Amino acid sequence: MNTRVKICCMHSVEEAWLAVSLGAAAVGMVGAMPSGPGPIDDDLIRCIAAAVPPPVATFLLTCETGAGGIVAHHRRTLTNTIQLVDAPEPGAVVAVRAELPAVRIVRVVHVRGEESVDEALRAADAADALLLDSGNPDGAVKQLGGTGRVHDWRLSRRIVERSPKPVFLAGGLKPENVRAAIEQVGPFGVDLCTGVRTDNRLDPRKLEAFFREIEAANKW
Repeated sequence: MNTRVKICCMHSVEEAWLAVSLGAAAVGMVGAMPSGPGPIDDDLIRCIAAAVPPPVATFLLTCETGAGGIVAHHRRTLTNTIQLVDAPEPGAVVAVRAELPAVRIVRVVHVRGEESVDEALRAADAADALLLDSGNPDGAVKQLGGTGRVHDWRLSRRIVERSPKPVFLAGGLKPENVRAAIEQVGPFGVDLCTGVRTDNRLDPRKLEAFFREIEAANKW
């Protein structure tokens, strides 16, 4: 299987082009968040999304949970994919799809224990894909991504095996562990932010090393 790669936390058009030039199938832009690295303003997200060539996917990471807020955030940015990093309100995903039928919707599930398996399978019903991350949405300050933490890949593997939708794996991935992650979890794609950055800048050497490991894993 050809593992797709999504590089997140784009800060500029130049970073997005660098990621795409090395093989990224998707780039992510982080909207306002309660915590974590990488948020940029909506005008810049829109600028980056407009500059990325098809068929590369452009992800808006939003912490909005209501349909109206999600749709409004997307209309300010015009990406082709929305990544919901927090659990949406009941019925919100269906309502968003009705308003934005051409936009793909990816649900994030923060893998914290056995209960995350059933949570992911429920989330898959209305989404186009899942993304398994290592945040903590129940903390005093919500952690909705960019933690650099690895979660229990055994749980992620179970979700991949049972999910009717494609599954991206995130959470603490970097060149040193991505091959093992792919071999153990078997995801449709992988997603990372901090693992290929130095001083908060996308690092070409780390990015190249990451893609070498992806290539090696795909030959496995």
